[in-house]
Amino acid sequence: MDNEKNKPKRIAIQGGYGAFHEIAAVNYFNNEDIEIVPRNTFKDLFSALKKGHVDFGITAIENSLAGSILPNYTLLLESKMKIIGEIFLRIKQNLVALQGQTINDIKEVFSHPMAILQCNKFFDDYPHIKLVDSEDTALSAKRIHDEQLRGIAAISSSLAAKKYNLDIIAEGIETNKNNYTRFLILQARSGNNKTIDNFNKASISFALAHKIGSLSKVLSILSFYDINLTKIQSMPIIGKDWEYQFYIDVDINNYTHYKQSLEAIKPFTADMHILGEYLKGKSIL
Repeated sequence: MDNEKNKPKRIAIQGGYGAFHEIAAVNYFNNEDIEIVPRNTFKDLFSALKKGHVDFGITAIENSLAGSILPNYTLLLESKMKIIGEIFLRIKQNLVALQGQTINDIKEVFSHPMAILQCNKFFDDYPHIKLVDSEDTALSAKRIHDEQLRGIAAISSSLAAKKYNLDIIAEGIETNKNNYTRFLILQARSGNNKTIDNFNKASISFALAHKIGSLSKVLSILSFYDINLTKIQSMPIIGKDWEYQFYIDVDINNYTHYKQSLEAIKPFTADMHILGEYLKGKSIL
């Protein structure tokens, strides 16, 4: 048992070492003994957590500039993972390449589509550079290092540049400097779950019942109970034409009102799930 307690917490991230997911994980589990477990895709991350190969998972869910990462809402619901926390990370994108190169030497840039979207304006001044989508920012940096690719750059974190011995040839290339990504910290619902004391936020999912005005009634009920709605996201339900699954985040200032509001909206919803109750996340600059 003592050996189990002394083992580091295994945290699954999407992407390679040096990814923004790793930075978010290190900041969330501050001063705790953790082991980062990279996974190439979000689906792989959820699978590792579901199979018990890791203790926690951390996944990006939305960006202040590029919006929601919609497939991750589906993975969250289907996997039945529990949200136990969140963290907001200031994203500073850098153009990185093998040492000794300048931006004039670069012909192609590889990175995750969301990272490219965040930096499009920077590349307006370099029309000779081709932007190529890849699976991850850090893995793009790793590939340049592993294959010693000259004339190729990646958009990544400074941590990835350091880990893979790459030069930062352009720093802070994101279009908007107020660029934050929200990450969710996940845990399987079975087993020894981490408990959250004094939680003040919740994420909830539901479909709407087949009643006229169901959504407006749900929103009116939440307003009546003084529930602050901080996020609402809809996703089509596959196989059901023009029916939608809704994902909402709410602040919890009064636990009694919060529980009463959930009971009150039940008649107007179907398949309601509490995805997690947790403490509001801090922002990391």
